[in-house]
Amino acid sequence: MKPLKRPTRRAILVVHVTVAAGWLGLTLGLLALGLTAITTGSGAMIEAACRSMKVFTDWLVLPVAVLTLLSGLALSLGTTWGLARHRWVYTKFWLTLATITASVFALRPGVNNAVDTVASGAPPAEPRDLVMGPIVSLTAYVFMTGISVLKPWGLTKRGHRLRASATSKKALDERSLRQTA
Repeated sequence: MKPLKRPTRRAILVVHVTVAAGWLGLTLGLLALGLTAITTGSGAMIEAACRSMKVFTDWLVLPVAVLTLLSGLALSLGTTWGLARHRWVYTKFWLTLATITASVFALRPGVNNAVDTVASGAPPAEPRDLVMGPIVSLTAYVFMTGISVLKPWGLTKRGHRLRASATSKKALDERSLRQTA
């Protein structure tokens, strides 16, 4: 992919950081609502917390997650970081896919089941499920934020190959320039 021009790269970076922070905040909100639902004794409060979680999971989690993934892909493919050149970028990509998958197949169905159960007048069947998803997601997001800042682990095998070929191409270009001068 052709490298992004500086203004475009910066705009995508702002979008990526904003939606990633929004995803983190959304998860904190879900955790707070889940904790409220499992610690309160009020049936009305449990129902309100579960219904609020349903609104978040139905309307916000997936769009924010997908926008985070797409903006991260655009940044990785349009910059020198690359998607599979550095281990930290590759790790973030796979963790993002895993958390999106968990949100779709575990978090949303769990919240929907809790709302259905609470609406019938019973307490949530597995109250811990209301907080386990947000706890796991929050842990993954904090980890991804940490590796984005620290950029650990170095290059992947592909990254080493690309760097070696770029270095050898540069050396060849310099030799040919010296020979023609």
